[in-house]
Amino acid sequence: MSHNEQALTQRKKWYRTVPDPMVLIFLILLATYALTFVIPAGEFERVMQDGRTRVVPDSFHYLSDVAAISPFDIFVAIPKGLNSASLYLFIVFIAGGLFHILQKTGALENAIGVAVNRVGVGRRNVIITAGTFIYGFFGVAVGFENNIALVPIAVLIASAVGCSSLVGTTMAVGGIGIGFALSPINPYTVGVAQGIAELPTFSGAWLRTALVLSALALLSFYICRWVVKMDFEEPDNTKAMSKSLDEYRMSKRDKLTLAVFVGGLAAMLVGVFTQGWYINEIAGMFLLIAIAIGVVNGLSANQIVKQMMEGASGVTAGALVIGLAASIQVILNQAQIIDTIVYALSGLIQDIPPAFSAIMASVVQGVINLFVPSGSGQALVTMPILVPVADLVGMSRQLMITAFQVGDGLTNLIVPTSGGTLAMLALGRVSYEKWLKAILPFMVLVYALSWVGLVIGHMVGY
Repeated sequence: MSHNEQALTQRKKWYRTVPDPMVLIFLILLATYALTFVIPAGEFERVMQDGRTRVVPDSFHYLSDVAAISPFDIFVAIPKGLNSASLYLFIVFIAGGLFHILQKTGALENAIGVAVNRVGVGRRNVIITAGTFIYGFFGVAVGFENNIALVPIAVLIASAVGCSSLVGTTMAVGGIGIGFALSPINPYTVGVAQGIAELPTFSGAWLRTALVLSALALLSFYICRWVVKMDFEEPDNTKAMSKSLDEYRMSKRDKLTLAVFVGGLAAMLVGVFTQGWYINEIAGMFLLIAIAIGVVNGLSANQIVKQMMEGASGVTAGALVIGLAASIQVILNQAQIIDTIVYALSGLIQDIPPAFSAIMASVVQGVINLFVPSGSGQALVTMPILVPVADLVGMSRQLMITAFQVGDGLTNLIVPTSGGTLAMLALGRVSYEKWLKAILPFMVLVYALSWVGLVIGHMVGY
């Protein structure tokens, strides 16, 4: 190879080099630290109303007694972030162990192999589209973090139709994320925001239903057209289909194993909807399911523990990324600049033609979501401010809530502070960097689709 060719190859390799997800998020952490010297500290007054802490509109004021953050605090923020994100870390470890045991039994692989063989591997696009809509339904009806355990199933389905883990992860995380983001019945965002805006719960569902169905169709097309063609190097510990489809059979033990798994998920959903279960209870149910599956398959206590540990070790890197990302929130809270950012961004919506105010509102909410990743938390912070803004600019409150939902929900798919998304990526064995490469072009498309929907909503008096 000539000197010029070597230089060209080196330049190409340098250009294609992308920082490790840990490095990427640490750089964001450094940028956040730099912001604390540019953005002044400030806060809104808050009051307790109906058992919830709500922001008092027009109460923002700057703070002068907030100490500057030292460079050492950047590194202290990392263990603090790991501690604050421990819920997500532990559910990733436990879910990783659960699916390692389930995969070792072969029951899930056999079930997927039999199902795909009956449908026909040649109908790959049909299977991907159906899977995307099924995961979207779970996002609409069940929530976001509640579906973490379902991601590895999509990876196996993708493997069965000859696709990469990236395809399965996009199908699952994208479907769940879109369903949750644009759900007409999302209690965490729509329910809370409509309560603040004094609107009937889940009213105006027709526009959000149209948006979520259109966005899931767009995601299905995007996966079938582009993601399936993307280069993706499978991690060494990723489980793929081990034999040809016509060799798969379901034994009685396989059926019993899957019955335990599905029954456990059903019990989890009952707990979520009737008992208010969240991450801790869901993780506890995953642990119970893993033990029950081990018992059904004749594993000793030592074998169950060993396989749980093997599964947890396989998702360690992804789990630690979640903790590192949470350190960004630690710095923002310590500097007390979140309210200042919300106050400044909310001012951008005013003095804009009403037809485009909803678009700007969704952009503002998307930026705020980086700093306040909780949907219900963001509603409680921003809705008391933005509902009066909507009244002033001639935008309906219903449309403002949908704009909030678009901005808050869709950005969950890309912001590094979304613990649920990072947890799902860890279980799908897809790095944050690879995920961004795959999902960012779709984000442009789905935002364009949503913005068109918001403009149409304004035009028809939604």
